[in-house]
Amino acid sequence: MPTLRAAVILAAFLIVTFLLIPVQWLGLTFRLPYVRSFPHAYHRFVARLFGIHIRVLGKPSHGALLVANHTGWLDIVIFSAVMPLSFVAKSEVARWPFFGTLARLQRTVFVARERRSATGAARDDIQSRLLAGDTLVLFPEGTSNDGNGVLPFKSALLGAAEAMSEGRHVTVQPVSTAYTGIHGIPMGRENRPLFAWYGDMELVPHLWESLKAGPLDVVVEFHSPLSLDTMDRKQLAKAAETLVRAGQMRALAGSG
Repeated sequence: MPTLRAAVILAAFLIVTFLLIPVQWLGLTFRLPYVRSFPHAYHRFVARLFGIHIRVLGKPSHGALLVANHTGWLDIVIFSAVMPLSFVAKSEVARWPFFGTLARLQRTVFVARERRSATGAARDDIQSRLLAGDTLVLFPEGTSNDGNGVLPFKSALLGAAEAMSEGRHVTVQPVSTAYTGIHGIPMGRENRPLFAWYGDMELVPHLWESLKAGPLDVVVEFHSPLSLDTMDRKQLAKAAETLVRAGQMRALAGSG
């Protein structure tokens, strides 16, 4: 039965996705106004299809730089289902078959992190998008993990917000995500890798196993925004890391 369920879900996902890709492509090509909201509606459908139940705590900020912990590919569906937004991702993602296309269609900002000059260009892109009113999600850990903790936050790309803060208000909002349950039952550490995608895991086999595993419960907590008026980007990264780690721990402990 889990295999049949996964097969039906995957077939529905692929059919709907291939039907809708041209819609977003046309919107981007002709600069139509729905290109911000369309991925949000699409991912709300995908979240329901995959059986992802999202509990949202706190109030999200729009037109902000959201900084969050990263557990894997499911984070893209989860965040996009909560509100209209785009992501900051490593440049390799743009070259991935199929998923790279989806990332480009969601207006992802791609960063070549190994080149300092490219990081500077990405900062400029992030600045222009925030000034245009877009909401962007940045994963400052720099990689995904097993969902049982939070890695140290890197401050490099927060330089975009730091540069913008001179003479204007910039909203940087920490966000915690925690994968808390499976089939409505609290999830233990040993089951989290069924949904957390990290290390050298292959993406497509992991997606298949996640669909077979069953419905997933997730807690997303939006913390109070931080201000660069009283701290630099390194201090901001540390403060955000502390808030995100505490939020995840509360959710995993069942007290969020």
